[in-house]
Amino acid sequence: MDTTTPTTAPMSAQPTRRDPTRYLYLAVIAAAIAGVVVGLTAPEFGTTLKPLGTGFIALIKMMISPVIFCTIVLGVGSVRQAAKVGKVGGLALGYFLLMSTVALAIGLVVGNIIQPGAGLNLDAGTAGAGQAAASGESAGTVDFLLGIIPTSLLSALTGSEVLQTLLVALLVGFAVQGLGSRGEPALRAIGVIQRLVFKVLAMIMWAAPIGAFGAMAAVVGATGIDALTSLAQIMLGFYATCLIFVVMVLGALLWLVARVNIFTLIRYLGREFLLIVSTSSSESALPRLIAKMEHLGISRPVVGITVPTGYSFNLDGTAIYLTMASLFVADAMGKPMSIGEQIGLLLFMIIASKGAAGVTGAGLATLAGGLQSHRPDLLDGVGLIVGIDRFMSEARALTNFAGNAVATVLVGTWTGEFDRTQARAVLAGQHPFDETTMLDEEPTPTPTHPPRELAPTPA
Repeated sequence: MDTTTPTTAPMSAQPTRRDPTRYLYLAVIAAAIAGVVVGLTAPEFGTTLKPLGTGFIALIKMMISPVIFCTIVLGVGSVRQAAKVGKVGGLALGYFLLMSTVALAIGLVVGNIIQPGAGLNLDAGTAGAGQAAASGESAGTVDFLLGIIPTSLLSALTGSEVLQTLLVALLVGFAVQGLGSRGEPALRAIGVIQRLVFKVLAMIMWAAPIGAFGAMAAVVGATGIDALTSLAQIMLGFYATCLIFVVMVLGALLWLVARVNIFTLIRYLGREFLLIVSTSSSESALPRLIAKMEHLGISRPVVGITVPTGYSFNLDGTAIYLTMASLFVADAMGKPMSIGEQIGLLLFMIIASKGAAGVTGAGLATLAGGLQSHRPDLLDGVGLIVGIDRFMSEARALTNFAGNAVATVLVGTWTGEFDRTQARAVLAGQHPFDETTMLDEEPTPTPTHPPRELAPTPA
């Protein structure tokens, strides 16, 4: 009898299934480039393609509330002690406040160094644009807090307000938690709904190339190249500042606290960054960030609370933009701010930046609102950057997204809810993310098991 044939031959001979989504994101790159070409060569036609990009983002936003609801209810409902949820939320909010202040301060420092608005002459046409931008000013603190309360328990799941969904999901999660073992059927049902939601989201992602093409063609067709040349300095300065903030500030924190390399994390989230660049909306990547952070080894309660809250309160890119743009407007109008005025603006923007949570075009609206309240004589100058705000919004969205990804890892580490062993395997490519379901087959922690403990680092 021939016994030389290895018994593992049939298994090793099985063909490896290729990930079909790799072609999807190559198509996104090609579509974005094609959109730029169309916008430059046929600007009028390019602007008519805007509904393609708007429609794709609307499809993604349609899924945000169900994703957040399912994630938070499953996470909070599976935690045995309600105090742990409060600990996660407290750490997250404290960190968000600190990093927003740091980002605002960095924007002021860089703005004073490069002085991008010096020497520019504003024309009278900017006044109307400045006043129009001010009309989008965010509401006050009281209205903002009251706006978190939805009209009904179910309306939060059909609307577009992230904080309303967060509130309802927390209430339902604590209610299920209070039911104990009687609440497990509800958790299992919501778990099935979550898998369905992520499957629908994976289907929607195949429309990403169409959305990227329409969005890029529209913005390039409407803005053109000429409008960017005179404002290139603040654009480049802002992009460089965001890059320095992500690499040096967030990267240093990530390594010191969690021993994770920022470039490795960025590579892991590469498809999400590409999606943001193509759509100029960090919301388009929010559901995928939730799924990928869980896959990275961070427990569901930490992800479910930190990511949605961070999208409303951890706006590092927006903070940098607010202070740099304020100095730009002041210098361009020949009315530079004194150090005392800059410090006052910094303190004001710490609060104002939180009031812009989840609002499309929040950066420009909050800038106009802040200047109107702090230096109303500078309001007309906001119109100067209206033309390039769409391009600067990409840097804001990328920085906000990176800040929330880092924040989730940090909060997970501080609370002992970060599995380093799984994270090393994921970041090394040994445990790839399932693009077809966007969920692990055995998500952790499960409703019937306690959250994972922090795995020891092997010698």
